[in-house]
Amino acid sequence: MARVYNFSAGPAVLPEEVLEKAADEMLDYAGCGMSVMEMSHRSSAFKDIIESAEADLRDLMDIPDSYKVLFLQGGDSLIFASLFMNLATNGKADYVLTGNWSKKAYAEAQILGDPKVLASSADKNFTYIPDCSDLPVRDDASFVYICENNTIYGTTYPELPDTKGHPLVADQSSMFLSKPVDVTRYGLIHAGAQKNVGPAGVQIVIVREDLVPDDLPGVPTMLRFKTQADAGSLYNTPNCWGIYVCGLVFKWIRERGGLVALEEANAEKAGVLYDFLDASALFSSPVNPRDRSLMNVPFVTGDSALDAAFVSQAAAQGLVNLKGHRSVGGMRASLYNAMPREGVEALVSFMKDFEARHARDAR
Repeated sequence: MARVYNFSAGPAVLPEEVLEKAADEMLDYAGCGMSVMEMSHRSSAFKDIIESAEADLRDLMDIPDSYKVLFLQGGDSLIFASLFMNLATNGKADYVLTGNWSKKAYAEAQILGDPKVLASSADKNFTYIPDCSDLPVRDDASFVYICENNTIYGTTYPELPDTKGHPLVADQSSMFLSKPVDVTRYGLIHAGAQKNVGPAGVQIVIVREDLVPDDLPGVPTMLRFKTQADAGSLYNTPNCWGIYVCGLVFKWIRERGGLVALEEANAEKAGVLYDFLDASALFSSPVNPRDRSLMNVPFVTGDSALDAAFVSQAAAQGLVNLKGHRSVGGMRASLYNAMPREGVEALVSFMKDFEARHARDAR
C-alpha cells in the first residue's frame, strides 16, 4: 500500500528517513545482534543512545547547562500533576486557559493546591490568545503556566506572557522543535513526543536546575523530577524504543539545517493552506489570524454534513486524519515537521476541487 498523507494531530507523521533507519536497525542495532527493544537500559549501547539524544537536543535548542533534560513517561496528563508537585512548593501557581490542555493542567492543580486563572479565551471557544501583556500574577505564585500551541483549536502565542518575574512553564507538545525558542525565557518546557518528535510514550521535560527541589515530602519517588535528573532519566526502565526514535529525529532535524530552517519550511507550508482558506468561498479558518498556529490548522465549511463528506472523500484520496476534534468539529490539518510541502499542496488541490464541485451543486 502506498504511503498516505497523514494529517493526524498525534500520534503523527514521522520522517520517512527515520522510519527507514529504524526498520533497518530493527533486528540488529549497530551490530550488537539485537533490537533496541530487546536491550537492557543499563547496557553501554543504550547509554550511548540516550546520551546522544540528549546531546543532540541540547545542541538543537541551545539548552544551557543550568537546565536538566529528562525523558519521562506518563505523557502530559501525568506531567500536569507532577510539575505542580515539583514547582509549586507553596501550593500556588497561575494559569492562562487557551484550550483543553491548559484546562486539564489547571484541573490537576485544583486537586493539589491553589491555582488561579489569570486569563482565558473560553468566551470565544478558544479561537484566540488573550492579552498577556499585563497579567494579574500573584506575588506568591510559583510559576505561570501556558499551553503555547493549542493542538485542538489551532492557536499559538504570538508573544510570550509577561510573567512579572515568575518562572514560565509551557506545554510545547504540538510545536516542540518546529522553530527556535529561547530556553532561558522558561522555567520549564514539557512536550509529548508523539506530535512532532517521535512515537507515543515519551515525555520530554526541560527544567531549570534551581527549580528542581532537593526534598519533596509526601511526593512519590517517581513523580519527583530530581529522581530522574540524578539518574540521567534511567532511574527505572524508560521507553527505550521511543527515546531511540526521538534521537533519530533529532539527527534528521540537524541534517536539514536545524530549527531555523524548519521554521522557514513550516511557515511556507502553513502559508499554502492559510492563503487558500483566506481566499476560499467555501472553507474558512475560525482562528484569529494573529494567533494562528503553523502546526495545527482547523477549518470548516459551516455545514456539518458537508464537513463529513469532505473528510470521507479526502481519505479516499490518501489525505487522512482530517476530522476535527470532537469539541470543535469541522476539519483539522496538522502540519508537523515531517509533513512535506507536497502533502499540503495535495490537500489544497483537493479542497479546490471539492469547492468547485459543491459550488456547481449549489447552482
